[in-house]
Amino acid sequence: MATGYDYRLERAIVDLLKSVAGKLVTGAVALAVIAGAIAWFQASPDVRSEWIGGAGKAVAWLGTVLVVPWIGFALVGWVARMESNAAAAVLVGSLALLEALALAWLFNWHVHGGTAWAFFVLSVLFAAAYNLFACDWIAEKV
Repeated sequence: MATGYDYRLERAIVDLLKSVAGKLVTGAVALAVIAGAIAWFQASPDVRSEWIGGAGKAVAWLGTVLVVPWIGFALVGWVARMESNAAAAVLVGSLALLEALALAWLFNWHVHGGTAWAFFVLSVLFAAAYNLFACDWIAEKV
């Protein structure tokens, strides 16, 4: 007599949801690529140059964000040995502030419009979260 829960039905539902979600994400990515290609070919050479310049700056900033905690390996270790949450918060906040200033500097200190502000804020939040996780990982290893 089977009185236990039937996990096969639950697994089938989860597999169905994964399949549907995967197809939706694939469709959204394909739509974005097609829309981007159309926008690229419709844009004037000046606009294309501006897009490439902005993308290059964003990639350079992202690379800087990814490298900064690892360059400060000794500083992270020193703060970790303090065993102080306040010191760790100051370190992570300082790194995020410096990276926010670097991002603003790359774009000539001008953030125009709501979309630009949204991207700026999301980028700084990403940098802060990455700094937190990277510094935490480094502190555990030191």
